[in-house]
Amino acid sequence: MKTRPVPLLLGLLAIAIPLSLLAGQVWIDPLAPRTVNALPILFELRAPRAALALVIGAGLGAGGAAMQGYLRNPLADPGLFGIAPMAALGAVLSFATGLSLALPVFALMGAAAAMAGLGLIAAGGEGGRSTTLFTLAGLMLASLAGALTSLMISLAPNPFALSEIVTWLMGSLEDRSWADVGIAAPPTALGLILLARAGPALDALTLGEDTARSLGFSPRRLLGLMVLGVGLVVGAGVAVAGIIGFVGLMVPHLVRPFTDQRPSALGGALLLLVADCLCRVLPLSGGELRLGIALSLIGAPFFLHLLLRLRRALP
Repeated sequence: MKTRPVPLLLGLLAIAIPLSLLAGQVWIDPLAPRTVNALPILFELRAPRAALALVIGAGLGAGGAAMQGYLRNPLADPGLFGIAPMAALGAVLSFATGLSLALPVFALMGAAAAMAGLGLIAAGGEGGRSTTLFTLAGLMLASLAGALTSLMISLAPNPFALSEIVTWLMGSLEDRSWADVGIAAPPTALGLILLARAGPALDALTLGEDTARSLGFSPRRLLGLMVLGVGLVVGAGVAVAGIIGFVGLMVPHLVRPFTDQRPSALGGALLLLVADCLCRVLPLSGGELRLGIALSLIGAPFFLHLLLRLRRALP
C-alpha cells in the first residue's frame, strides 16, 4: 500500500536546511559564541545558496515528473528535450558576446525559443501523434543546441571567456547571492503553478487518450501547459546555475514507490539541497566539486539501472 510521504519529505527538509547552513569548508558550530565572520558566511553565502537549491530542485523535480507523465516514458527528462540545452546556448552566447552580466536574460530567451519551437511543431498533432512530435522536436532542438554550443566554445574570443563558458556549463551553486534567488524564484513559481494545473489532465492521460478526452481535457491545452511550465522551471534553473542534469529523471522514480508523482517538487528540492551540501564538504584539493558533475556521476548509473530494469520487463 502506498503511503503519503509529504510529511516525511517536509521533515527531512527541516533537518537538511539547517545542516546545509552549517556545513561547508568552514563549519559553523551553532552552540559556540557568535563570531563576526560566521554571520556573513551564514546569511550572505549559505542561506541564498540553500534557497536556490530548494527553488531549482523543486522546479526540476516537478518538471521531470510532468514530462514522464505526459510522454508516458519513465526515461523522460527535461534536459533530453531541448529546453535545458537551448537555455545553455543562450547563456553561452552571453559569454561569447561579452554580455555576461545579462546571462539570465539570455538563458531565459534560449528556453523561450525552445518552448516556442516545441509548441509550434508539436501543436500540429493530436494525441499520440502530438506526443511523438514533442519527443522528436525536443531531440532535434537538443542536438542543434549542443552543436551550436560547441561552435560558440570553439569561437570563444579569448581564454577567459572560454574558461567562463566551460566552468558555467558544469553547473554549480557556488558564489550565488540573493539576487540569483530573485531571478530564479518567480519563473519557477509560475512554472510550478502551470504544471500543477496540468496535473489532473496528466492523471487522466494514464487512463488513455480517449478517456482523457472524454473527461473534457484538451490535448492542445495540456501541451501548452507542459511547454510553458517545463520551459519556465528549466530555464530559470539554467539561468542561474548552469546545467544540472538527471534531477528530473531520478526524483519521480525515487518517490513513485511510496506515492504518486505529486511530491516530486519536494523530492527535487531535498535531492538538490543534499547534493549541494555534499559537494561543499567533500575534501578536494582543486576546490569544490561541481554540482552538475556530482549529479551526473549519480544520474548516469541510475539511468543505466532503469534501462536494464526496462529490458528485463520486456517480453
